[in-house]
Amino acid sequence: MPLPSAIGFLRSDVSGARRQWDEIQIRSAAARLGYDLRKIVVFSATTERPVYRLRLVVDRLGIDAIVTPSIAHFDAGEVPADLVAVVDIITLSPEHTYARASTPAETSGGSDFP
Repeated sequence: MPLPSAIGFLRSDVSGARRQWDEIQIRSAAARLGYDLRKIVVFSATTERPVYRLRLVVDRLGIDAIVTPSIAHFDAGEVPADLVAVVDIITLSPEHTYARASTPAETSGGSDFP
């Protein structure tokens, strides 16, 4: 049975000098959680329509989860409802999973992972 697939996501302006470390953390967490990490998507503060673009990647690759260093990598520091409606969002700091089964009103909830 194939592993569920994931992409990593970070914003270079948020990671700054920690970008390489954030990428290592994403790879490590994906492997530890049993995901086939397909790629790491890197946007900047000037990337237009980042949620739309992430959704395209999710849809085209058939992704099950997005692994990100923290919700600070999303605009306004909030998990986008448009993404969590179709894919699990896993943050590493703090370690938390926003399950796709959650409703938009529940995006501040979710479940912690080991």
